Amino acid sequence: MAIRKIDKDEWPIFCAFVTRGLLGKRAEIEVASLALGAQIEAEWLPFLGIDYDPRNDIIEIALDGLDHLVRNPLELYFDEDPIGMTSLQVIDGDGVRQIILLRDPLMLPSPLRDL
Repeated sequence: MAIRKIDKDEWPIFCAFVTRGLLGKRAEIEVASLALGAQIEAEWLPFLGIDYDPRNDIIEIALDGLDHLVRNPLELYFDEDPIGMTSLQVIDGDGVRQIILLRDPLMLPSPLRDL
């Protein structure tokens, strides 16, 4: 499917919807800019939520053990496939891209007991 941009006035509702829908997914956060290159900030941690605070103009991406803050966000995008959302992207005022890749946790079979 196509990447879609979310209008800024819809961010609070969108973030609440995403938080409920993606709880339990795993997320990787990549920060990319011309000055920094691409750097992985978090690798496949449990996704806890995303929130937009319009008063302070901050997007918070909460993972288990990490709160990633994006100050002065300008644009918010998401991508999905037929199964669900696959990524989010936040671009801040300096042009730095926060790319959040999403996937389901690996479901291993339970160990066999008392063989």
